[in-house]
Amino acid sequence: MPKHKGQLVGYVRVSTLDQHTERQLEGMKLVKIFTDKASGKDTKRPQLQAALEYLRESDTLIVHSMDRLGRNMLDLLQTIKTLNDRGVAVQFIKEHLTFSGVDSPMSKLQLGILAAVAEFERSLIRERQREGIAIAKKKGVYKGRKKALSVEQAKALVAKDKANRGKDRAALARELGVSRQTLYQYLRQAA
Repeated sequence: MPKHKGQLVGYVRVSTLDQHTERQLEGMKLVKIFTDKASGKDTKRPQLQAALEYLRESDTLIVHSMDRLGRNMLDLLQTIKTLNDRGVAVQFIKEHLTFSGVDSPMSKLQLGILAAVAEFERSLIRERQREGIAIAKKKGVYKGRKKALSVEQAKALVAKDKANRGKDRAALARELGVSRQTLYQYLRQAA
């Protein structure tokens, strides 16, 4: 049986539905492109999963930049290692880096440094966001997240749960349009 000739496969991720995907891998001759429209921190990236399942030994996954592939440093490194272990190379256009699993120690060092810088930048953004929220709370501007249920709905939830004797809480959560975790939080607060 002849050996599989490696293909170039693209993966594109944009953070919001209104961002454009065309510029990320523009002009590249790819056999197939998988596109997710999801935040980088989102664990649900179905097209990335589809790409990972599609790729075969000697293929190359082409990605615009490192932050498009990994949610954080650990996720990025794990994804690259998993692909490299399967004989799949990963190429990042923006950083001009390719990792094939037989990379030099310098390539591995570069990957670690770049991923660490990206993770550091993200933690700085989160820290600034927390500081901004704290300032807004002091000014009385920030009210926090809107409650999932009104006071009346919460009372009705407790009454229905008592009437059902705590049975079929999943159906009760669906009826109210909340998660079971939220339902349990309201029940604990009422106890």
